[in-house]
Amino acid sequence: MDNKLNSFIDKALSRRSFLAGAGSVAAAGLVLGASETKVAAASYGDTDILNFALNLEYLEAQFYLYAATGKGLAASETTAPSGYTGSYTAGTVIPGNAAAVPGLTTAQQQILNEIAYEEGQHVNFLRTALGSAAVPMPTIDLSFFGPLAVAAGIYTSSQPAFNPFASFDAFLIGAFIFEDVGVTAYAGAAPLISAAGVAAGYLNAAAGIMAVEAYHAAYVRTSLTGRAIAAGATTPTSSVYPYCGIANQVAALRATLTVGNSGAPSTGTGNTGAAGSSTSVEVNLAVPTTLTTPSTIVAADSTRALGFARTVNQVLHIVYGSPTVGVASGGFFKTGMNSIFATTTA
Repeated sequence: MDNKLNSFIDKALSRRSFLAGAGSVAAAGLVLGASETKVAAASYGDTDILNFALNLEYLEAQFYLYAATGKGLAASETTAPSGYTGSYTAGTVIPGNAAAVPGLTTAQQQILNEIAYEEGQHVNFLRTALGSAAVPMPTIDLSFFGPLAVAAGIYTSSQPAFNPFASFDAFLIGAFIFEDVGVTAYAGAAPLISAAGVAAGYLNAAAGIMAVEAYHAAYVRTSLTGRAIAAGATTPTSSVYPYCGIANQVAALRATLTVGNSGAPSTGTGNTGAAGSSTSVEVNLAVPTTLTTPSTIVAADSTRALGFARTVNQVLHIVYGSPTVGVASGGFFKTGMNSIFATTTA
């Protein structure tokens, strides 16, 4: 772990200060600002919020580490920490086609290495911050890319399963799925952190991780559009480079999975994940012609240029691959998340 993370943990997120500050919040009937979407638990504390984030970081880290190196997190990074007294048990990785992405240039390998390292550090950072309260990794199903691609209309069930580990371009689509969700999940979780948690530095920590996820998302989107333009594509659906169109199909599927709610900011002053148009998160090759024409290469609303936020429920619908209320497992989390927020309630 780098010096900045060590310093932050030592100064603001020591195990003692974390557990002392993470008081339970009475949340029965709580709504998240203008979205009027109930949080997926009757009560929760700051430990629960960070553990929800840890579940997502386990997923991202496993994906990127397999893509970069052909293997995932070490057992010491996924099992219950010393002193853990919770009821969750450690799962395994269902690899599917997971393997080191072949045929990479030196620059591509370096960027995969960097992203994989950073996602692994997010896992280590949250586990260290949570101490004995850190939940172990749930079962991660990396084979779900295939069914997800069929649901998005990218492939049919009669074709070979979509494999994000088959090439750099395919990897970008897998990364597009995770990074957009990761950025919006941290934005959506920010209002849930208690006042004590804010004072202890948890909001600052979440903002720091969100910033890194946003850098990753920007790299993915820029790579998709840049490679499309270099191939001679003039529209996202051009057959000379189909991956921008595929990314947009993923974005459209996300909008349907979140029960008609794409995770765009509300029209008020808050940014709580209220309903918005799914077209606003598309990857687009169009370049703005005036200062009043926003580019849709950035996942932000068109009137305020604020990044999108997704609620706990919206994130669960996406990673479970289901728009149904009351779902507690599926998709990338075959047996569910190790979290009190594991069941969709809206």
